[in-house]
Amino acid sequence: MLKPILPRALIYGFVLLLSASVVAKPLTAEQKFSIDSAVARILKNSEVPSASIAIVTDSKIDYVRAYGNQRLNGTIATTSARYPIASISKQFTAAAILLLVEAGKMSLDDKVAKYLPALTAADTVTIRELLGHTSGYHDYWPQDFAFEAMTKPTTPQSILDHWAKVPLDYMPGSKWQYSNTGYTVAGLIVELVANESLQNFEQRRLFRPLGMDVVLASGGLSREDARGTSRYALGPVRPAPGEGTGWAFAAGDLAMTPTELAKWNIARITRTVLKSESWQFQETNVAPIAAGLRYGLGVDIDAVGTHQRVWHNGAWSAYLSSNRVYPTDHAAITVFINAGFSNSQDAIADAIEAVLFNPVDETGEARLMFEKLRAGQIDRSKFTENGNFYFNGAALADYHSSLSVLGELKSMVRYKPTGLRGGLTVERYILAFADRKLQCVVRADPSTGRIEQFALYPFTD
Repeated sequence: MLKPILPRALIYGFVLLLSASVVAKPLTAEQKFSIDSAVARILKNSEVPSASIAIVTDSKIDYVRAYGNQRLNGTIATTSARYPIASISKQFTAAAILLLVEAGKMSLDDKVAKYLPALTAADTVTIRELLGHTSGYHDYWPQDFAFEAMTKPTTPQSILDHWAKVPLDYMPGSKWQYSNTGYTVAGLIVELVANESLQNFEQRRLFRPLGMDVVLASGGLSREDARGTSRYALGPVRPAPGEGTGWAFAAGDLAMTPTELAKWNIARITRTVLKSESWQFQETNVAPIAAGLRYGLGVDIDAVGTHQRVWHNGAWSAYLSSNRVYPTDHAAITVFINAGFSNSQDAIADAIEAVLFNPVDETGEARLMFEKLRAGQIDRSKFTENGNFYFNGAALADYHSSLSVLGELKSMVRYKPTGLRGGLTVERYILAFADRKLQCVVRADPSTGRIEQFALYPFTD
């Protein structure tokens, strides 16, 4: 299950597109209280035992906090407890490759055959394709649970013998498909080129220079660290048995505290340990356009409004994690939970993200527009030519007469953000009144901010 879990959809909203980027400042006491309250609520609702977070602002570790119980025996969560980070480990494997590229010992365009010629299509697949999940190698762990074979130890070479010597899923470079197998190949190549174990190389070249305390999840965790949990459907939360050694390796076998990962996030922001061009290589999209996402070398790339985001999630069968870095804002969010169920790690990261950037209310402009229309008014300077055509006299009269009788607007929330369509941003909101709900669909021209469509419809849930 070493794969990322997508965070909330990329927000293109016309509201945020009109807002200037805000560099994250150190958190205030009120913001920390808001974060603590959100985490407590999310843990209670999800029944996840514990969460541990670290927040970076102004390129410094700003806030570190643990919540709940890191073991089901009631052990209070501490910030010193380690959690497996699963697939977040992949960016470290990619960084190890980039260090070897910097040293002139290999190239991202090298073929796998140069190092592991016995693998399928080894003379075609490149190192870059391994790291960008475009190699075509069949993923050995697509499930969200540990299958039977994983109860026993294995080796990286055994994984490759079973999964990297079968036909490719597709022609290398033609598609994007997450593959832990590709990273197992990459890890073995690091060991061959560096002439030492992947763990030793990463400790020597990445972790120690940054003062990071990192262990292997398969064998390095102690009784003081967080114990993973699982559950079947809505059944009781149980201690998870864990996986056999050797399965995660370069695809996800690192464990640390959020504070340690925050040190790495700061290195990304300040461009240390790796050369600046290596960081840029890692953050450059290699996924085909048809993939519908942007992925670098072990990291996802997108934006939240005007805020650039480099992120990756991690998932073991008993732990989930979210790590988000905002390089231009000099900020980062790290969230670990000791549960293999729920989306709590992303819900917590979303809540922190909202507090961190203190954005203008995402519904503010839409709410103001609604109030004007139900009063029979319109600011035509905010609309496109097509938008103004739609709001003719009859439309304005109907909006006024039908909306003015609804009474107080109880709430307005964003609903299913869908990004771009036909070159227009698309936003949906749900407006709740005492006895009914409406859906509001807003389409806007991102180049001008002018509104093409502002339409209200009945909504039934």
